[in-house]
Amino acid sequence: QVQLVESGGGLVQAGGSLRLSCAASGRTITGYNMGWFRLPPGKEREFVAAISWSGIRTNYADSVKGRFTISRDNAKSTVYLQMDGLNPEDTAVYYCAVQGIRNSGRVGTIAADYAYWGQGTQVTVSS
Repeated sequence: QVQLVESGGGLVQAGGSLRLSCAASGRTITGYNMGWFRLPPGKEREFVAAISWSGIRTNYADSVKGRFTISRDNAKSTVYLQMDGLNPEDTAVYYCAVQGIRNSGRVGTIAADYAYWGQGTQVTVSS
C-alpha cells in the first residue's frame, strides 16, 4: 500500500503561483500513473491534471490548461503541480492520487481510475 502526502498549499493573491508536491511512501510510484484532483468549496471533486507512469503523457482539465503543469520525479517518488496565473476559482483542497494498475495505458481523468489518495492541501486564492 502507498501513502501520499501533499504539501505546498497556502494563501496567494490572484495572478500568483504555487507549487504543490505529493510525496509517496510505502511503495514506489514508478510505473503508476498519477493525478491531481481538487474539491472547491460547496462543489464536487473535479479532475485537475494527470501524468503517465513514463511522464510522457499528460492530461489537463480545460479550466487549468496553459496555467498548470504536472510533472514527476520517480527517483524522489514525488509528483508536482506547478500552478501559475491562479485565480479565486482555483480555491480548493487539492488531492493527489495514484492509479492501482501498473504501466496502465489509461491516464485517468476520473476519481474511479485511482486507488490511493492523499489527505489534501488547501489552496486559497484571494482577489
